[in-house]
Amino acid sequence: MGLLPLLQSDPLAFGLVVLVLMLSLALHEWGHAVTALWMGDPTAAQQGRVTLNPLKHLELIGSLMILLVGIGWAKPVPIYPPNFRHYRLGLLVVSLAGIVINLLIATLLALLLRWMLDMGYLYNPSAFWAMVARAAVVAASINLTLAVFNLLPIPPLDGSKIVQSFLPLRWHPFIWRLEANPTYAVVALLLLLTVLRQPLVGFLSGVRQQFFQLFGL
Repeated sequence: MGLLPLLQSDPLAFGLVVLVLMLSLALHEWGHAVTALWMGDPTAAQQGRVTLNPLKHLELIGSLMILLVGIGWAKPVPIYPPNFRHYRLGLLVVSLAGIVINLLIATLLALLLRWMLDMGYLYNPSAFWAMVARAAVVAASINLTLAVFNLLPIPPLDGSKIVQSFLPLRWHPFIWRLEANPTYAVVALLLLLTVLRQPLVGFLSGVRQQFFQLFGL
């Protein structure tokens, strides 16, 4: 679900969605940075990543991917897990932080839509409320997609580190080396965008439908 069709049909809604997504990506990475600091690793803080400034977190290719296909990424927050006071717990909490933030943003936007529905703004909406509703649906959908996508147990996605936090320690060096290999990252991305694209899109579509139904939307 790219954003280019929205740009053509409603430029104002497109601009609002872009602003929300810039903040969403910044909050996602900020969540990783803050929880890493809480768990004892100052690496991200030392590199200026404990900030909500989107320019510190956005990555060109990942941002373009969101515009084109609705799934993208920001610059990964650097962490050094041996610094964690509790290695496994730190790995788990830091990896979950960004996902939880995206889910919270999607939930807040869904609650906004529910409020608009209860107030009657979705029945005969003005141009303003129609724009807000369109932007909220798209931004909530992409935040939900980012959360679910990051749960996939595929390095370097957050889900792989969540699984890693439960795996035997002797496997961890191999996983870290795999994540650091740029060739692997390119191959994984290509697989997700080609061979796995259709089942992934179908799964994400089903998740979005169930999510909005929870709010009666």
